[in-house]
Order: sequence, then C-alpha cells, then structure tokens
Amino acid sequence: MAKEKDYISREVSWLSFNERVLQEAEDNSVPLVERLKFLGIFSNNLDEFFRVRVATQLRLMQFDKGIKEYVTDKPKKVVQKIKRIVKGLQLRFDGAYAKIVAELKEHNVFIVNEHELIDDQAEYIRSYFNNTIAPSIAPIMISRLETFPQLTDRSIYLAAKLYIDSEPENHEYALIDIPTNEHSRFVRLPDIDGKKFIILLDDVIRFCLDQVFAILPYNQFEAYNIKITRDAELEVDNDIAESLLEKISKGLLNRTKGQPVRFVYDSAIAPDLLQFIIDRMGLDADDNLLPGARYHNFRDFISFPSLENSEFVNEPLPPIPIERFETSSSILDEVAKKDVSLHYPYHNFSYYTRMLREAAIDPLVTSIKITLYRVATESKVVNALMNAALNGKSVTVVIELLARFDEGANIYWSKKMEEAGVKVIFGIYGLKVHNKQTLITREENGKLVNYATVSTGNFHEGNANLYTDINIFTADKRITSEVEKVFTFLEYNYKTFNYKYLWVSPLSMRRKLYMHIDTEIANARKNLPAYIHCKINNIVDLDVIRKLYQASNEGVKIKLMVRGICSLVPGIPGLSKNIEVVSVVDRFLEHSRFFIFCNNNQPKYFISSADWMTRNLDYRVEVAAPVFDPDIQKELRTIFDAGFKDNVKGRIVDQKQTNSARNKTGKKPFRSQIELYNQYVREYNKTSKNISK
Repeated sequence: MAKEKDYISREVSWLSFNERVLQEAEDNSVPLVERLKFLGIFSNNLDEFFRVRVATQLRLMQFDKGIKEYVTDKPKKVVQKIKRIVKGLQLRFDGAYAKIVAELKEHNVFIVNEHELIDDQAEYIRSYFNNTIAPSIAPIMISRLETFPQLTDRSIYLAAKLYIDSEPENHEYALIDIPTNEHSRFVRLPDIDGKKFIILLDDVIRFCLDQVFAILPYNQFEAYNIKITRDAELEVDNDIAESLLEKISKGLLNRTKGQPVRFVYDSAIAPDLLQFIIDRMGLDADDNLLPGARYHNFRDFISFPSLENSEFVNEPLPPIPIERFETSSSILDEVAKKDVSLHYPYHNFSYYTRMLREAAIDPLVTSIKITLYRVATESKVVNALMNAALNGKSVTVVIELLARFDEGANIYWSKKMEEAGVKVIFGIYGLKVHNKQTLITREENGKLVNYATVSTGNFHEGNANLYTDINIFTADKRITSEVEKVFTFLEYNYKTFNYKYLWVSPLSMRRKLYMHIDTEIANARKNLPAYIHCKINNIVDLDVIRKLYQASNEGVKIKLMVRGICSLVPGIPGLSKNIEVVSVVDRFLEHSRFFIFCNNNQPKYFISSADWMTRNLDYRVEVAAPVFDPDIQKELRTIFDAGFKDNVKGRIVDQKQTNSARNKTGKKPFRSQIELYNQYVREYNKTSKNISK
C-alpha cells in the first residue's frame, strides 16, 4: 500500500508541470508573443487535465473500497487540492496576461475591447462583422426553451442578457457560440499613426449585439464568456459483434455529451443570468464552478499573430542538415553503412518522409510496415505510404484508433489508406499500440534485408517541429529482426516471441527495466560504479518508484530528467537521498525518452516510446531499443548532460513542488536547447568541411 508521504499525487505533480509552463509566460526574457503562446499552452493543458484527470478523480469518488492500493491520496482530497492549486495558478495567469498586454502597449501594440474603439475603428468593425462574421452567428434564445441546449466541449459561448433600459426586469437570455472554428480569434484593425490594434472576436460580437438582435425590442445588451469542460474518456464496450472502428466513431459522437467536470464563467456575469444557466444545466459544486476573467479558451493564443515584429517571437532555428543524407541519393544506402539518428526538431523530419518516398519507388523494396499513433492533418507520411501501395508494394499500417483527441484524424486516414490498397490493422483489442517503428524490406542479391527506424515520438511532421524526439535509422540485424517480430505480433496476436535486445510491453519491458536496476544495485553493493540516468516525460508507476528508492538506498546515483509528472519524491534521507530530478521547459517540448545504465562503466543505452507509467508498462504495446552505435551513444550522453546542466530553463523538482531555478551563482548561463542547437551546427560545419576537402 502506498504511503502518502513517499509519493506525490499524479494530479498535483501534473499541475506543478503546468506551473513550469506558466513560468515561461511570466519570464521577461521570453519574447512577448511567445509568452502569450505559453499562456495558450497552459490553458490548453489545463483543459485536457480537467477532461481526463479530474474526470477520473470524480469517477473514483464513486468508489471507496478497492482503490487504496492504486492511489496515494483519496480522490476527494485530490480534487480539493486541485481546486486550491488551480485557483492560485489562475490568479497568476491573469496577472501574467495583464502584464503582457501592458508591455505590448509600450511597443505600440494595443489589445482593445469594444468599449475602447474610436469612431473609425467602430465603423470598420461594423463592416467586418456584417461581411464576415454575421453569417456564422446563430443565437439561441435560451429563456424561451424548455430544454437547455447541449454545450459543446472546447467551444466558448457568449451568454447574453437583453433588456430595455427603462424596464430592466423584463429581460431575455440568449446564447451565442463564438465561431472560432470558422474565424480567427484575433481581428487586426487598421494601424493608426504607427500603432497596431487587435480586438478579440468575442468583443467584435459584443460590439454588434444590437445588430444580432435588431428585430427584438431591446436596447441594452450584456454578454459574458462561459465554457464547459466535459469528461473526455471514451467508453468502449465489449460487444465483439461491433467493429472497433464503429465503436470509436460512436465514442467521438458521444464525447461532446460527457459529464461536465468544469464550468468556467466571467466573474462579472449578471448573477441572475449565471443562476439561470446553472439551474437549467443542472450543475452543482461537484462540477467545479469556477469564476474566471473576461476571456476563456486561451488556447487560441497559441496562434496569436506575430505582428511582423521579429522581437515578439523567437529567433528562427532552421533544421540542421545531415551531411550523409544531403550528399547521397539514397537514404537506405547510407543506413546500410552506419546507424543514423535524427534529433527533432534540430534535424529535419523530411529525411524520414524522403526515406518512405524512396522506398515507394525502389524496385528492390518489397514491403513497408509502420505503426502510427498520431497523424498530421495533411500527412506526407500517409501520402507516401499510399503511393507505395499504389506502386505495388505490400504496405501494412498499424494505426491506433484510441490516440486521445486524435481519433477522428486517425479514422479519416485509415479509410483513405484502405482505399489505396494499404493493409490497415487497428491495433490489439485491449492494448493501445504506442510504439514507434518502421520496417522496410528490400530484396538484395537474392536475400531479404530489413531496414528499421525506432523512434521516441510519433511519425508526425507537425509535432517534429515542436517536440524533441529521437529517431534512429538502422540496418543492424539485432534490431531489425526483432522489430520484424513486433510487427508479426501486431498482425497475428497469437504469435508471441522472446526478445533478446528489445524491451516490449506488456511482455517484458517491466522485467527488463527491473533487471537493469538490479544490476546497478548489485554493483553498488560491491562498491563498483553504479548510476542510472533517465530522460523521460512522466514517472508515475508506484512499483518502479519503489525500485528506484531501493536503488537509491543501496547507493546507486540516480539522475532523472522528467518533463511532466513525477510522483517520485527526490532527495529524502532514508528514501531517495541519491536521486536528483530536474525538468526543462523551453521553446521545444521535451519529449524524447532514453535511459543510460552505468553497468560498471560499460554503459548501456536505450531509447523508448514508453514512460514509466503503469499504462505504458502493462497495458500498451511499447518498445525500448538498445543503442549500439558509439556515436549515437555519445549524442545521448551529450543531450542528457546538457539538460542536467541547464541553469536558464531547468527547474528543480522537489518534495514541495517549488519549481525553483537551478543555482546560477558564479556560473555562466547555460540553456540546453540553444546549446545543443549550436553544437549540432558546429558538427555539421565540421563534417561538411571535411567532405569538401
């Protein structure tokens, strides 16, 4: 049974991670528009947190017995902590936004509302509304309806009160869905004397409410933002007569009907209007009724315009070429010579799609197999796979329909691929397929030769511009032969294999992880060098944490780079005194996962698709692969050391969740992502010069 003091609640630790995102919005050294984007990321993260984690806690509150061994805090206590922490973060969020708006004014950029428009701007807004926005507005007169309309998750609404100034007691209520799916949230007004002006779509509609309700006998209009957040968990039943595709499609339709887990409203809303909505929606305190500021759905600020000012955004960091791929006509020929690693976004994802396009027309290629978890909206990866199928290659795609919030895109592309002749497999019933692998088979000199890629992240060109991930291209038979076994298992679930080199969940990953930790423990007992260095997104699994505590108490030195949730408590005497944890939040989202085990100073390196969470180790198909190439091993060591040295964007993860910065006293500032980028540039310049000689 877990002891509360030994672990940090998953939910509390996640909120601590989101605080680190908020710290970036509060950081004066971050360009202004980038700070707004971090506010958008914070808001989007919090929405998903309520949809998934808070929703789970509310469900768990319905049970008391039988869950103690799986949780560190009682669900009711966790929800109370969440409310308290979120309230504090929201106050900081509002303060950060107000400060950014004030700083933008100093640069002659003004975010104005409907009360601040001058005559020319008002005329412009009237014309813009009539010509562009009005056709998308469809108000619902909610005070006339017996049944309150179903509010959609992820949408924002204006709740309006209409009345005549001389008879305020005679009023009506209306609801307007702000059409952000059709129009930008940000409307650029004409510049005036070198000054730039932006008004939010919400305020454009507020300003034009008299036009929206022109046929009604009212002359006073009030409107306030509201939004609902719903339980996003898909419930797939066990009716084996219904295809999984049909179940997921139905689940997506039902998602908007999930139980409310949060209702956010403008704190200035008219009390009678608020009470009307709460009563008609049947909401109560357990639905997390949260007063907020004037605007909601700040995730739209991720797309805030740059305003043609380079000072407002990060300096571009264009992807660095891989010289071997640049000077060769064939990716596969280069991989046959030596393993190659791509570290996104420092390197260009296009090398991967180029490899698929090459395979699609290569007369020697017989088959392509790939696992897809998340797919870009306009996926070059999928287009290359369909092209390969049309060219007569045997193409097999294992696509995960249960990739949260991407199910719709995955269903769309799976149908497109089937139409093109691709064999589409919808994973394994009861297990999410989360591993990231590609297998290309060529017939060379009468023999079949395999080429594989093993990645820490999805084959998604959009994510590759923002997420740090490592994708290793290899023709090493030790890896490719076992990648082939994984694909056979995914196609024919009754065929299981023993893996000598790969760690495969749910078959062997937990056991092999423990085996490597035990090796470090044994070496520490013999006074031999013993350490574990891990870069990962989340550490939650209680049994893994207990194993790390054991290793710490035996003298194993453990350094963990954990981007997100860390339920482990570092630095506690008698429990985890030999464990240090840092987290880096910067312009790229740290997403790569890899582990380094000392092994008596003969280190073993692994990259992985899996975090150390119960779901990854026991309920998903995941793969960790050894890294044999010395140059790639050196690269992983450099990446890890850079992150642990970061005293600009690195934060200390501790028992109190303070997120304090690394000590800079007397030290030169070291920002790991920028330092790594510069190092890759230096390596490319050195390589290209040597080749030119």
